Amino acid sequence: MNWVLEGGLLVDPARGRVSEGPLAVVSGRISFGGPEAAENIDVSGCLVMPGNVCAHHHLYSVLARGMPGPDDPPRSFPEILERIWWRLDRALQPETIRLSALLGAVEAARAGTTSLIDHHASPESIDGSLDHVAAGIVDAGLRGVACYEVTDRHGTSRGRQGIAENVRFVRGNRWELIRGMMGAHASFTIGPETMETLVGEARSRRMPLHIHLAEDRCDERDSLERYGMRTAHRLSDAGALAEGDLVAHGVHLDEWEQQVVRDSKAWLAHNPRSNMNNGVGYAPVLRMGSQVVLGTDGIDGDMFAETRACYLKAREASWQTGPAFAVERLTAGTKIVGAMFGEPDLGTLAHGAPADLMILEYETPTPLNAGNLAGHVLFGLTSANVRDVMVAGTWIVRNRRHQLVDEEELAARCREAAPVLWKRMEAF
Repeated sequence: MNWVLEGGLLVDPARGRVSEGPLAVVSGRISFGGPEAAENIDVSGCLVMPGNVCAHHHLYSVLARGMPGPDDPPRSFPEILERIWWRLDRALQPETIRLSALLGAVEAARAGTTSLIDHHASPESIDGSLDHVAAGIVDAGLRGVACYEVTDRHGTSRGRQGIAENVRFVRGNRWELIRGMMGAHASFTIGPETMETLVGEARSRRMPLHIHLAEDRCDERDSLERYGMRTAHRLSDAGALAEGDLVAHGVHLDEWEQQVVRDSKAWLAHNPRSNMNNGVGYAPVLRMGSQVVLGTDGIDGDMFAETRACYLKAREASWQTGPAFAVERLTAGTKIVGAMFGEPDLGTLAHGAPADLMILEYETPTPLNAGNLAGHVLFGLTSANVRDVMVAGTWIVRNRRHQLVDEEELAARCREAAPVLWKRMEAF
């Protein structure tokens, strides 16, 4: 079906443009030449914008909302992993993997996020797990990039199994809106043999790597103790840091490591809300250049909230930081997804770009133009403004209701599954 969106303000943050006029969607792509046969959609008083990208998500954590904490509360980041998240991921089974992905993707869509880059872990259910993640994302109508978190924390055999799952998924990918990366947990849980194998498989198959980097000081301490070098240098020496790769966090990178990451042209996913929640510190993103993108690290799929947090933390670190910094970090994420899909204009309103769009009800109370667009994004727009969402020319949210998923039925299924998942965690 073709559409013509009429009466709205066309807002293109990635290109710094604001304009008026109709926007057509023809065969799933943006067009500024209206089709002969199309349905007109009145978007008067609304903004028409490209959908947001979450560049680092953990959909498997979605059913942890409200989960009881451990009897012995964690007092450090490694203890948070060991007592909460590494128990949760071991308790996951195919049903809860898929439910988590579906719920997380539906909620992301409702927040105006049209693409997710997910980093998955389920050590007791590795084989085929990425199919369940992909199915959840696809059922919610989103565009996605998935990978399995390779780690040796349950033995090198599980590490090899994780590598095989990433390779299997990429080789057998049957979804039009899904792509795959080579996932890896972090340097401190990956031994030399597994690191060499995963890097070799990734490079031979031209799969970008997606790995946590220096989220906590423990990653740096481990690398110094075992390899005599800091984490970014270890990854670089192993060939695990190259153009197109995606590293998450980078909180404890020193100046030399920052230069290594910048020179590699890898992307750095900044997750400010998660970093605050885990108390690991503030990443040196103001010194990392244009390769910084934004993720949520599993907190949710709301990129408006993440962008505001990005700005406030940056502003706290340096009062010279303006609103444009955070909005540029938000829009940069579309370049990763665009590269994965061979769509360089994804995330823009350019003629011929994929029609991944959101319609926001925002009767602007002050003038909105290219010069003050970043200020409106940061201080005016929230996920509550999102009315409609389209991905690849298909409406997946209309009038704030998901069109592909019965949200009440999904919530009921999740309420039933979550306590069972929490109970299973006791075994680990």
